[in-house]
Amino acid sequence: MKTCSVKAADGESLSVEAVDSVLDVFVAGYPFPGKRVLLIVPDGTRTAPIGLLFKSLYQRIGHLVANLDVVIALGTHPAMGDDAINARLEISSDERATTYKNVRVFNHTWDQPATLEEIGCIPTSEISELSAGLFAEEVPVQLNRLVNNYDTLLVIGPVFPHEVVGFSGGNKYFFPGIAGPEILNFFHWLGAVVTNPMIIGNKWTPVRKVVDRAAQFIKQDRLCLAAVVDDKRFAGLFAGTPEGAWDEASDLSSQIHIITKPRPFHTVLSCAPKMYDELWVAGKCMYKLEPVVADGGELIIYAPHLHEVSEVHGRLIREIGYHCRDYFIKQWDKFSHYPTGVLAHSTHVHGIGTYENGIETPRVRVTLATGIPPEICKEINLGYRNPDDINPDDYANREDEGILYVPKAGERLFHLTNRPAWSGGVAQ
Repeated sequence: MKTCSVKAADGESLSVEAVDSVLDVFVAGYPFPGKRVLLIVPDGTRTAPIGLLFKSLYQRIGHLVANLDVVIALGTHPAMGDDAINARLEISSDERATTYKNVRVFNHTWDQPATLEEIGCIPTSEISELSAGLFAEEVPVQLNRLVNNYDTLLVIGPVFPHEVVGFSGGNKYFFPGIAGPEILNFFHWLGAVVTNPMIIGNKWTPVRKVVDRAAQFIKQDRLCLAAVVDDKRFAGLFAGTPEGAWDEASDLSSQIHIITKPRPFHTVLSCAPKMYDELWVAGKCMYKLEPVVADGGELIIYAPHLHEVSEVHGRLIREIGYHCRDYFIKQWDKFSHYPTGVLAHSTHVHGIGTYENGIETPRVRVTLATGIPPEICKEINLGYRNPDDINPDDYANREDEGILYVPKAGERLFHLTNRPAWSGGVAQ
């Protein structure tokens, strides 16, 4: 299927008419009548015009298809309640009960084996090739068995620079979006071993190659509406296959979501938006800014609204703490029984560092100015500051002093003009 697309002019947002024109071409190019269609959408931790696209698409195909349902691509995030789902789809409870009464909405359940089905297995030889020789093992591929009730799987989601896969979107909404733990844990750890700075903002990473390979096991037709959003500005829409739409969308994302700075900063105040309600997702405020923190500098995640490390994984994180990659690799006997997806998250939040002779040395210090108390911060090996003692305005407009203030962190990637060796690219 050929990708159809539209881009907004610099500084402007797509008009409803421009979006409609792409959707008209997209719908005309695929035999929707009589199909059972499952929409795969992100949870509330992603900025995207999901409501606009959901309602516009429903208007065009709702009367043509046999079924049109929605699954929230949670990965391992907590399930969404009805109010949160309505907000994600930008509909009222009355509209959901009337206009969209035939649309069923499901939360993905990654940790319930009965809801999953193995659809294939990537053999050792392929994993070795895809991971550039870093790993050599079989990787089972599990997917939510809900997909068996549908003919067509349609991803609707944004594309941003991403710490694990390079750029989010496309087939990533299947893996980990509605996938089982084996492949999820595998490729998150693969990304952690390569390291966030070497992955983020690069397109054809080893993880992206694994994700795209896993998607080949899916029997249903796969389609995608890939959105590129700059804060609230709808900058581009790409419609086609997950591979084709993502390919073009990630090119636009690389142009508008990557900010280059001429020199590193000794202090970064990285402010988490309200949609990041636990550290599991607010860690993005570190991932996107690690490349511009100076050696020995401090990155402060400022989020007074945040009181939870992770609803799902918090117990495990409090056991292992936040550490650099080599802290785990060089003590593998001690940590090998933990889910590698959790270990990966730990290394991403902690950042680059070394572990030699039993001493861990981080490249930068990560400090939480959140509702997480100081004793928990100490337990998980992160710094603490009382958020009441921080006035974000005090950090603004001080770049010449080596202080960077980012009022809404987590989606734009910051890089240095001259990248140091530890943040140089990844094999393409």
